[in-house]
Amino acid sequence: MIPNPYPHELCISDVYMSPVLPVLFFAFLAALITVLLLNKLKLSRLFFAPSYIFIAILTLYIVAIDIYWIKF
Repeated sequence: MIPNPYPHELCISDVYMSPVLPVLFFAFLAALITVLLLNKLKLSRLFFAPSYIFIAILTLYIVAIDIYWIKF
């Protein structure tokens, strides 16, 4: 049986945590920065519901980080 090369959990000083936590953290920060840039450039007024756009951007970052950076 071939072992999975990707970790199932992350270990930080003997504390095990799910790899979903850093993905959510970094995706939230990236989405927050993106939304702040959209507000600064006044592009958020073009959207019907900006709160839904934040959730959509957050979801896109979660998928992108999951695929390209932290493999589950």
